[in-house]
Amino acid sequence: MNDTIRTIRPYQAEDIEAVIGVWQRANALAHPFLAADFVAEVHQAMRDIYLPNAETHVLEVDGRVAGFIALIGNEIGGLFLDPALHGRGHGRALVDHAVTLKGPLTVEVFRDNMIGRPFYERYGFQCVADELHEPSGHVSRKMAMPGV
Repeated sequence: MNDTIRTIRPYQAEDIEAVIGVWQRANALAHPFLAADFVAEVHQAMRDIYLPNAETHVLEVDGRVAGFIALIGNEIGGLFLDPALHGRGHGRALVDHAVTLKGPLTVEVFRDNMIGRPFYERYGFQCVADELHEPSGHVSRKMAMPGV
């Protein structure tokens, strides 16, 4: 790993703009198939619903917000990492951190997400079910770690 300092800490309200920025960049890369109006709704919900109601942990690399994981119980509600930092173990570090806190996890990821779905598969998550995600019109894959 070339990054000097990686820390994971609880989300704080002053992180909102940096976290939303990470989400926007990562979401655009992982979900190019999502309609613009749906993405706009989720963007607003991130501020109003998702971040305030999830247990969110922020990844900092060299003192800069570089990613986050949002948990609802033992479910990963969101895992997003600055695309410039993919492939350096940061996503795995966030999931490792969540497993330490919560034990085996579940996640729901779009089947067409060619970044997130393979990441979870490499980590050891297994497909539980595919279902239509009605708000977006795309198939969502429910996945779980062994032991859930």
